[in-house]
Amino acid sequence: MAMTVHCDVVSAEESIFSGLVEIAVFPGEAGELGILPRHTPLLTRIKPGTIRLKVPDQSEFELVYVSGGMLEVQPDMITVLADTAIRAHDLDEAKALEAKKRAEEALANRNAEMDYAAAEAELAQAVAQLQAIQRLRKHTH
Repeated sequence: MAMTVHCDVVSAEESIFSGLVEIAVFPGEAGELGILPRHTPLLTRIKPGTIRLKVPDQSEFELVYVSGGMLEVQPDMITVLADTAIRAHDLDEAKALEAKKRAEEALANRNAEMDYAAAEAELAQAVAQLQAIQRLRKHTH
């Protein structure tokens, strides 16, 4: 039997995932972070993207989109606190495409009144959601 670690993925609204995983992969700010059981303690920010969770006795990874957040790792526990967390199969591609389009238009037509950072953040989140949808499609086909 493979070693496991408990993992919780929590958004501001609800708990998205709570259970044992063999490995968890997170979108770190400097690249992907792969966390295995008994990992050294770590506290870091994660960027918008897809969390991949390998649940025992499942052949496919469980995919969860996060809008960014904090990752805390202890040898026997992984905790993700995210403003937004959505199971990949619950993402709405049409909404993500519309958000991406709005953000791109806002950035292209920027003026002094526009919040450039907010538009960039919206674009990054929309792109990350679309990538999560694409990754889910690859795993299910």
